[in-house]
Amino acid sequence: MKSDYLEQQDVQQLVLGDVSAFNRLYAHYHKQVHANILKLVHSPELASELLQDVFVSLWQNRFKFESRESVGGWLFVVSYNKSLNSIRQKLKETVEYVADYPHLAIMADSANDDEELNRQLALIDDAIEILPARKKEVFKLCRYEGRSKADVAALLGISQQSVSDYLKQSNKAIKMHVMQHYTSYVPEVVLLFFLLQF
Repeated sequence: MKSDYLEQQDVQQLVLGDVSAFNRLYAHYHKQVHANILKLVHSPELASELLQDVFVSLWQNRFKFESRESVGGWLFVVSYNKSLNSIRQKLKETVEYVADYPHLAIMADSANDDEELNRQLALIDDAIEILPARKKEVFKLCRYEGRSKADVAALLGISQQSVSDYLKQSNKAIKMHVMQHYTSYVPEVVLLFFLLQF
């Protein structure tokens, strides 16, 4: 993506219902969001359907955004939730004993559950904020801006191996932070970082 891309301006315009701003946000994020979904559902067709669903949710929830919010973070959480709900639905349909495992029950769609979504966004933001500056920068560029490891390496003047190492270390640190401070989310977040390996 262009290095001069200004997300906040597009978020401000999105809130006003600007379709062009929405299209720019889609162009900026759709590849990374699709890749995240595909890692979870392992089905290109289903991943494409869920991708469209995520961006429909973005449009439907556009009035709730403040200019300071990260669209990347929101998309990351919503795409994860929609993917996990899809997996759970398949489990519910095919596994007879699923009722014996409450943690596999279908959750309400977090895109429509503001309180739950805000908790998850805050959880992720808290975990990212504890990362050292360089690791935080690499994580946000790859995860929230959808840049490739090669792009991030060139942008920051480091090797691609360093980018990979920072991402792996960030995953570990985020998972540990969640396990230590957010015990009720541990099953969800451990699954997230197991499936979304870099």
